Amino acid sequence: MSIDLPSTENVTWLLSGQLQEDEAVRAIRINTSPFTVGRRNGTALTIDNPSVSGKHAELILEEGNLFVRDLGSTNGTFVNGMRITTPCKLKHGDLVQFAQIVFRAGVQTETRDSRTIQDDAADRALALIQFDKLMTERAVTPHFQPIVDMATKETSGYELLGRSRLFGLTTPHAMFSAAAVLDLEAELSRILRYEGLRQAEPLGKDAQLFVNTHPAEMDEPALLEFSLRELRELSPECRIVLEIHEAAVTQVTQMRELRAALADMEIGLAYDDFGAGQARLIELVEVPPDYLKFDINLVRNIQNASAERQKMLGNLVQMVRDLGIAALAEGIEMEEEYEVCKQVGFDFAQGYLFGRPALPKTFATPKEDAPNNGSSEESTIVSVKK
Repeated sequence: MSIDLPSTENVTWLLSGQLQEDEAVRAIRINTSPFTVGRRNGTALTIDNPSVSGKHAELILEEGNLFVRDLGSTNGTFVNGMRITTPCKLKHGDLVQFAQIVFRAGVQTETRDSRTIQDDAADRALALIQFDKLMTERAVTPHFQPIVDMATKETSGYELLGRSRLFGLTTPHAMFSAAAVLDLEAELSRILRYEGLRQAEPLGKDAQLFVNTHPAEMDEPALLEFSLRELRELSPECRIVLEIHEAAVTQVTQMRELRAALADMEIGLAYDDFGAGQARLIELVEVPPDYLKFDINLVRNIQNASAERQKMLGNLVQMVRDLGIAALAEGIEMEEEYEVCKQVGFDFAQGYLFGRPALPKTFATPKEDAPNNGSSEESTIVSVKK
């Protein structure tokens, strides 16, 4: 029989995590003992997931301590990645996994103390456990951000931003930090590209899609080319453009070879974050891309910059356009920034002023040959940000 936690107890245990991938992270208070976990209705924590047994495990409170015990589940109960066969005492920050569902155990007390180092270590461990699920299930959730024509402000496409609903891996930074530990940045980048293109399919078969690379992929050009041919097979009619960070554009010969391979596949080329570090002007001239995306730091608060700086930006834009390259300003958040960037000659723009990243259905418009039911087909620009 469950007993209430005494009101005089100053220690409260919580489980933080997601019951479903498409829901927000929640904190679940352990307020009874035993606290049963399972798929069956009537348990203290019901997890509607086929990998979880009907009565999977239980949590037990004893004098402010929390223990977890497996109840003969099919797929097991794990603490910090290790399957348990006997009751296990939990510590603040431990990762508790019921089959495929992962939670972080934490203690909440009236007195606050510093747990930064322990919490950071637990977050890294959680990310690594979740990363395996991310890769095997391709559990990514592409978001789209509008890109507009500078002259008209009309949407000309979208940029894809890699996201995940997995607890601990919701941002690109978290995903690639975990990938770096396992030396899987290139593989993660390929998955983000493929899933982004696949999930952008409702936006139009002939959409223009910008897909990015990770610098690690430049070390394996054959694998990069193979993954791009996969994209071409997936969407033969899409107008694909490959984005490469300007810092990765270091070898003219390699870039020429890549450019030739892209031309053979009818894939365009873009250099991203121009001006973020050392501007690759030689490569820009020797192997000109179809698009050049100017880094946010070049356009942020440009309306407040000196006349000399605005003139310098205008000269760079004009040089790019003289080479037959389309200039795109990233990170525009204010109308004043837009006006200056328009005056200096940018072709395209993106930023919060025109829309925040969101699921593709957010931007859906009716098809021309269909009733107004919220579906959409329109030209799309897609990129995977790190």
